[in-house]
Amino acid sequence: MSWNMDDLAVGSQLMVGAGKPLILGLGPAKIRGAGYIEGPLQIGNASSFNIVQATTMIGPLTNIDAPTPFIPGAISACGIVNNSPYSLAVIGDAVIFDNLDVNSSITAGRTVRAGTLIISEGEVMSRCGGHILSAKKNFDIPHPSKDGWRLRHTCPEAPSNDVYYRGRVTSRNEIELPSYWKNFVDIQSITVSLTPIGAHQDVIVKRIDEKKIYLQSKGGMPIDCYYHIYGTRTDGDKLIPEYPGLTSDDYPGDNREYNINT
Repeated sequence: MSWNMDDLAVGSQLMVGAGKPLILGLGPAKIRGAGYIEGPLQIGNASSFNIVQATTMIGPLTNIDAPTPFIPGAISACGIVNNSPYSLAVIGDAVIFDNLDVNSSITAGRTVRAGTLIISEGEVMSRCGGHILSAKKNFDIPHPSKDGWRLRHTCPEAPSNDVYYRGRVTSRNEIELPSYWKNFVDIQSITVSLTPIGAHQDVIVKRIDEKKIYLQSKGGMPIDCYYHIYGTRTDGDKLIPEYPGLTSDDYPGDNREYNINT
């Protein structure tokens, strides 16, 4: 038996299935307007799923009565959208108590409501199985040139919040620092390592200012060398590498500047 009902109104609770969720209340204590569906429940495009994959399965919106505003560069569960709305939109906080598996991307700061951060109190894993922010910052990927091998690297760790700039200088006696280093890197903290190429040139650092590293060679001979320049950031507090305490909460500086894995 089947029938159609337009504008069905349920005044109290809507219950579909055999379950009776006690948290929604019973009798006089029941929460008016609450609902329960035993599942599986599919929403959206009827052909999006070929097997039952979850309690709730959400596909792209295909209802021709629904407006389809243009959302430039928006991200949805089905990828980049040009002329269709999201498959899932949430205004307000969302909580997931177990794993969140994403087949494409998690984007912060580029959708309808701008955001800035993805914050984790544990490890953030890359798609290739490495760690982005963790006790040791590593990545582990299939080897780019050896079949059946893998490649693992670890990030440098240091007692100061440093940035670096490297390259090669040829037939010049100046190295231009990145423009963004101004008011970002402490000039007094800058160190320079030089490696002459082809011949000993007795290259030295003559002086440093906020824009350039000035070099000098023996007898004014042409300079050809690799350079590696380090500097300590001036934004935020200076890192305190050692401090008394039992946990990272005992850090005497501003803990909000760091992602901590204990």
